[in-house]
Amino acid sequence: MKHSARRFQGFGHALATAGLLLLAAAPTGAQERKGPQEVYTCIDKNGRRLTADRPIAECIDREQRVLDLTGTERRRVGPTLTEHERAALEEQRKKAAQERIRIAEERRRERVLLARYPDEAAHQVERVRALELVDEVIAVAHKRIGELSVRRKQLGVELQFYQGDLAKAPPKLQRQFAENDEEVSEQQRFIATQEQEKRRIDQRFDAELAQLRQLWAAQRAAAEQWAQPPGASSVR
Repeated sequence: MKHSARRFQGFGHALATAGLLLLAAAPTGAQERKGPQEVYTCIDKNGRRLTADRPIAECIDREQRVLDLTGTERRRVGPTLTEHERAALEEQRKKAAQERIRIAEERRRERVLLARYPDEAAHQVERVRALELVDEVIAVAHKRIGELSVRRKQLGVELQFYQGDLAKAPPKLQRQFAENDEEVSEQQRFIATQEQEKRRIDQRFDAELAQLRQLWAAQRAAAEQWAQPPGASSVR
């Protein structure tokens, strides 16, 4: 009887242990049987609404919605792009970045202009100063031409010894005439270049002035808006 009781107790202990093992394994099994946590849904090119627990191959060229188990949209997955489409998108992004840089640089330049020229009088002073600098250089060239003209008259006096015929003059005198003519031509070309520079300066200042007038107007409008008492715009 004692041996039977011991066997019975041992058998009961084994059953209890097996039961505990089953209870411990139950949650794992339940988790393995749990369904997908997300649902992908889309409408394909044929107008069919498709759903799946993973990205849908039929909708690779279009946007897919990702829903949770309650049907609430969690996010959206964009279409998968081809290599050509990715290259085009990257080029578009580069152009957009370049445009942002261009706009930022333009805004910076506008701020510099406004700081340098607070009004039209300041801009006009700068224009006159720039033109005067070029005029000073042109005046030096004209002075040099005058000096060359005096020198040519001196050479002409020497040429009288040869009946005014340059062909009969010695090589040195011929060379001096040639050098005088070449330097006069060089000074005249320089003056023409500087006159073109004056026109470029005027064009630059004209373009700046047109832009500045718009910036000044916007600046005044912004200042008036900030100076306006709250609610004044609604008062008639």
